[in-house]
Amino acid sequence: MNQLKKRYVLTDSQKMMVFILSMSLYGLSNMMTELIPEVRLGPIELSVEYFAFIPLTLCILFHPLYAAVGAALGEVIFGEIMLGQFGGLGELEKFLAFSLAMYIAGSLVNDPRNRRQVGIAAMTGVVIHQMISVIVDMTKVWVGIEELEAVEGLAESVLVVEGVAFLNDVLFSGILFALLPTLYLVPRLYGKIEPLLGMKPRDNKITYSFSERIGPKLIITGIVIAFVAMISEFMAESDMALIEWEADFVDKYGDWFIWVSIGVAALIAAVTITIMMNRRNNQKSLNGTKHV
Repeated sequence: MNQLKKRYVLTDSQKMMVFILSMSLYGLSNMMTELIPEVRLGPIELSVEYFAFIPLTLCILFHPLYAAVGAALGEVIFGEIMLGQFGGLGELEKFLAFSLAMYIAGSLVNDPRNRRQVGIAAMTGVVIHQMISVIVDMTKVWVGIEELEAVEGLAESVLVVEGVAFLNDVLFSGILFALLPTLYLVPRLYGKIEPLLGMKPRDNKITYSFSERIGPKLIITGIVIAFVAMISEFMAESDMALIEWEADFVDKYGDWFIWVSIGVAALIAAVTITIMMNRRNNQKSLNGTKHV
């Protein structure tokens, strides 16, 4: 376990920077998906669920916990709150499920240059996230909290409906916007982007067994988090959202208001990257002065 702790040696300020960078970049990408139209092929609806390669890449290259939580929070802030749509406990389910999936994906990778590890991690993260969503939706129908939204042309079965949605998200969004970009970016960015941001690359010379990366403690924690996410969604659907806020900014000001959220997310990402690069330059200057 001592080796495992050495795997992510980041200062508190670096962890915060990773958190903010992940939050702003994924929040920005999440808003961009709102501008992409859906394509319908008969009863099958193809849509871009999310650009999961962004949090996956950050979780694999940097610290999986801070990158995962930051990305999940970015979706809530820029995709919900800034547009005047906050569903209280309903958002908690999304936050917990996505954070858990991305964290596990980032923890699975021992060597960011190993495409096999990166590929398995990317698809595992997508599958875990979508599986939790499917289980929650199916359970809501079975216990009578929500009515079945049948897809025209398909059998009116919750298994069929949710199965089609699961396959769409995993095979379409999962492969095109998670697996392939992550496989391309991670090996190429590893060892190059970290120094630019004033951080050391993850040490890929130390090997970790599967039990060290995904041990019983993480599995039990994951089950508990998934259960809490399910309960929070049930409470939200039962009109027990506790904290719910709706301002209808898009309805009031028009679709252009989405660009306000996009602009804020882009600005925060740019400022964060600038600060990280300035700190790196200052550190290099200090080191150069010491050697003189």
